[in-house]
Amino acid sequence: MVFWVFGYGSLVWNPGFDYDEKIVGFIKDYRRVFDLACIDHRGTPENPARTCTLEEKEGAICWGAAYCVRGGLEREKLAMQYLERRECEYDRKTLVTFFKEGDSQHPALTDVIVFTSTPDKVNNKYYLGPAPLEDMARQIATAYGPCGNNRDYLFLLEKAMYDIGHEDDLVIELANEVRKALGVGNVLPNVATAQLPHPPHVSIPSRQLQPLPEPIALDG
Repeated sequence: MVFWVFGYGSLVWNPGFDYDEKIVGFIKDYRRVFDLACIDHRGTPENPARTCTLEEKEGAICWGAAYCVRGGLEREKLAMQYLERRECEYDRKTLVTFFKEGDSQHPALTDVIVFTSTPDKVNNKYYLGPAPLEDMARQIATAYGPCGNNRDYLFLLEKAMYDIGHEDDLVIELANEVRKALGVGNVLPNVATAQLPHPPHVSIPSRQLQPLPEPIALDG
């Protein structure tokens, strides 16, 4: 048995499960957006975090990392159970084709699992939808949950994409807008997020967000 999953958010720098192989690469016709609410890791029902999901867009590419689990059904089952707990706000598993750097014509892998979300506020209670950059930045700057604050999620993703050599323009733009909201100057992506000043409480006016029902999640 061979099990592959594609990570484009926190899985890029923190997979959190035992894997046998990691490949940096991309998927086609998807782009990374910050349209999904997180209420149990980096946010709360009263103040949801904004985390990554994928939006279908013809011609786009999304860089990230594919992880492989080998060794039989039991190892695959354990990895999937962990991922389903962690990615509990994502309501879909999509199979995608994965490409490695330097060869955009010949797939390196097929039927790779990726966690995605339905872009519909009626049928998906965790879908926030798009918002102006400044509004998203204020939300990310202030959201905080059991696993840490929302802004560190964004800064760590910024650094992770820099480290794999494929920076994301939206991630950079949004991270710099968050720094602006926090009163912090722009920094290079390879500077560790721990070096950035993160006060324990930041008084930044943010719009009122509708509380969301809390899912069951066992892992941070």
